[in-house]
Amino acid sequence: MNNNLHHTDLFQSAKQFIMLCYTELDRTMEEAEARLKDIRAQIELTGMYEHTSEELILGAKIAWRNSNRCIGRLFWDRLHVTDARHLTESSDILSALIDHIESATNGGRIVPKITIFRAARPGEEPLIIKNHQLIRYAGYETPSGVIGDPASISFTKECMELGWQGDMTPHDVLPLVVQQGNEPPTWHQIPRSCVMEVSLEHPEIPALIEEGLKWYAVPIISDMQLEIGGIMYTAAPFNGWYMGTEIGARNLADEQRYNKLPLMAQLMGQDTSSESSLWRDRALVELNYAVLYSYKKAGVSIVDHHTAATQFAAFERREEQAGRDLTGDWSWLIPPLSPAATHIFHKSYVNDIQSPNFHYRDKYNNACPL
Repeated sequence: MNNNLHHTDLFQSAKQFIMLCYTELDRTMEEAEARLKDIRAQIELTGMYEHTSEELILGAKIAWRNSNRCIGRLFWDRLHVTDARHLTESSDILSALIDHIESATNGGRIVPKITIFRAARPGEEPLIIKNHQLIRYAGYETPSGVIGDPASISFTKECMELGWQGDMTPHDVLPLVVQQGNEPPTWHQIPRSCVMEVSLEHPEIPALIEEGLKWYAVPIISDMQLEIGGIMYTAAPFNGWYMGTEIGARNLADEQRYNKLPLMAQLMGQDTSSESSLWRDRALVELNYAVLYSYKKAGVSIVDHHTAATQFAAFERREEQAGRDLTGDWSWLIPPLSPAATHIFHKSYVNDIQSPNFHYRDKYNNACPL
């Protein structure tokens, strides 16, 4: 793309965002036009422009509001935004990631949060956080099978090549890995004190706690890009709190992940010789109940899928009242457990991608946790 065409496209994206942003901030048309004049000059001089803190904060919130795959958008305006665009040293960036984990965890009362690092610049290799989530368990291939999370096998190998060494347990927390442009990746182990985990138990299946199943408290997605007004923030980790099914019906239940439904059925004394016994369904419900029960007992924020669907209905009403067209990806909005018991299953949604928004950088396709 030649510079003139790039500048024109970027300015049009900026104009669309600024008009939206300044309208929602109750700014005047004169203020918006003055800002656009400044932005045009920046683009012509440098090939990009910089958002003000106010624009960045609202842009990040709107990106969550526009996230078609997210059922938790009712709380979009409560997102805590940390502006970390000034950080240039890898050590400072890694420290900011640790700060994000601690402040988002908040002792279990989870805070929806995003930390935004510097934007991609023309002609420069971008800043990348190589983790899928800031906290995730390692996965090791062994002759007797996978230890840990099979979804993490490739990244675990990458971390080990950098010099990291895990303990080969099912719940080794992977290090943070940051890469700046063409520089070698830098890694940093997350202090154990920063990682809140929940041991899973079930009030009616006491043997479950002896299995040592656990999961971390906060899902902090870190491999997506945040786009605001044509500017791409390639490192902008964000989190909400878990919906229980993300853990109980996907992370722990999927055959290609921890695959714990057979174990749960065994603990329940289920007959697994025939599918018609619905042992998978029974085990799935009780595993999900164990997740919700354990998180609540530990004082860690979590939402069940029925409550989340009710909250999404409230979000739909608020968007209608605000005069905004609601977009959504039905296949992601329906929960993986009892979807037909929610109103979402019986509706259809327009899956148009609006700006600002979050975009996948690579192959991962886990649901947005917000």
